[in-house]
Amino acid sequence: MGVIVQKFGGTSVADTERIRNVAKRVAKTYDAGHDVVVILSAMAGVTDQLISMASTICERPEKREMDVLLATGEQTTAALLAMTLISMKYPARSLMGFQAEVRTDCAFGNARILDIHADRIEVLLRQRNIVVIAGFQGHDCEGNITTLGRGGSDTSAVAIAAAIKADVCEIYTDVDGVYTTDPNICSKARKIKSIAYDEMLEMASLGAKVLQIRSVEFAKKYNVPIHVRSSFSQEEGTMVWSEEADMERLLVSGITCSKNDARIMVKGVPDQPGMAAKVLAPIAEAGIVVDMIIQSSPKNGTNDIAFTVPRTEYKAAMEIEQRVVEAIGAEGVYGDESIAKVSVVGIGMKSHSGVAAKMFSTLAAENINIRMISTSEIHISCVIMEKYAELAVRALHTAFGLDSDL
Repeated sequence: MGVIVQKFGGTSVADTERIRNVAKRVAKTYDAGHDVVVILSAMAGVTDQLISMASTICERPEKREMDVLLATGEQTTAALLAMTLISMKYPARSLMGFQAEVRTDCAFGNARILDIHADRIEVLLRQRNIVVIAGFQGHDCEGNITTLGRGGSDTSAVAIAAAIKADVCEIYTDVDGVYTTDPNICSKARKIKSIAYDEMLEMASLGAKVLQIRSVEFAKKYNVPIHVRSSFSQEEGTMVWSEEADMERLLVSGITCSKNDARIMVKGVPDQPGMAAKVLAPIAEAGIVVDMIIQSSPKNGTNDIAFTVPRTEYKAAMEIEQRVVEAIGAEGVYGDESIAKVSVVGIGMKSHSGVAAKMFSTLAAENINIRMISTSEIHISCVIMEKYAELAVRALHTAFGLDSDL
């Protein structure tokens, strides 16, 4: 039979009763004749508790030690699930990230996977063991424990699935698939049966929280089919795979909303070559990711440069830009944390015109002002005031015909 990787998120393993339910689902897959590798997150809330505990020790804990601490969450669930399976008379073996030979760079707290030596996993599978691996973690070239950042267990699962050439990577969570938009915002949101890697990448990067973006990047690179489904039902979920796997594409597949951004505007920047680099390079050097960038037309020898950053990095970015303003002789720097980014996403946009016009007219009809715009082949994003975000999502969902069943 096939090789299946199953990843269970924090809500799926929130307590010992739910861990028993996970064990039953894993056992059912094993009994069907499949080789099974299970990747686990920490129990819901545990990572936050560990972070809170560390913050009582010091304001800014050393990143290496934070990784040692945070990795214990996944270690706990991996051991508990293996114990549960063994008590059910199934052969199971738990592995930590370093034991599964998940090798990463040394960026503590947000490490990237460099490679996975799957020999040990494959030996255990040939012996018909259920292999239970702690997600979210690996080790660097010096043997230090590293973690992959929030949502990193998704990345662990897809990367391991690629390394062992699994037939599918099943991501189990508290929702039963990928939806056209957040059901908590729009009651008319509908589950999508299948979605292309590129669409899922865009949706993940623009605010959809179902899958971590790096996991989708791995899946696309190594052509690993992902099945997003619920831990609490037997229903089929959403398949994430290559565009060619499902040639019938909708014009727009989904609407996303992100309230995790802040907007910064540097006003009165001298209209001279290299000034944009002087404004943005210090932000990059600080490791802050910039998303949208807009530069106004020159007026009286100056222009304005506006850009967005993660809201968590807003204060640091503002401090940097205040120094930049003094260095380059700009007029000043202004910021706004009360923004939201709404986006329409769909591969069908590649071959159809009029999507931008419909989006802009829909927002205008709701008297919603657009402050920034960015586009790609398959998405259009608009920055608006945060208080209008949910209204915008519902209006766009209806305008693009997503209210009806897919």
